[in-house]
Amino acid sequence: MTIDWPAFTPWAALAGGALVGAAAAMFVLLNGRIAGISGIVGGLLRPVGGDVAWRLAFVAGLVAAPAAYAVFADWPAPRIDAGYGPLIVAGLLVGVGTRYASGCTSGHGVCGLSRLSPRSMAATALFMAAGFLTVFAMRHLPSL
Repeated sequence: MTIDWPAFTPWAALAGGALVGAAAAMFVLLNGRIAGISGIVGGLLRPVGGDVAWRLAFVAGLVAAPAAYAVFADWPAPRIDAGYGPLIVAGLLVGVGTRYASGCTSGHGVCGLSRLSPRSMAATALFMAAGFLTVFAMRHLPSL
């Protein structure tokens, strides 16, 4: 195994992780809610009075942040080593997993782990194991 040194950015990753952690902590402290993207977007699909504005603002921030980044830096070149079929299947599997786990990686992995939630620890372990197995299967097993 080799390290792609030009792409190795520990300080940027540390800063990004600190920002995500601080934002999640502020969100729960100020709003009393978990910053789980699937729950926030799901709440927009089943709107409850007085609960829509903050959800729209949160999602708008998710869209605006990369747009603001693009003003100051070049977009990285996207590279996706899969066709539309596998991407659609992967997206559907992520959606099904999110429903079964009662949350997504941001809700369980960022917010749940920081609260030492046993359910989030189990969900995050399963998310990670599924990811590891998928990468292993795609890179090391012969295609069927």
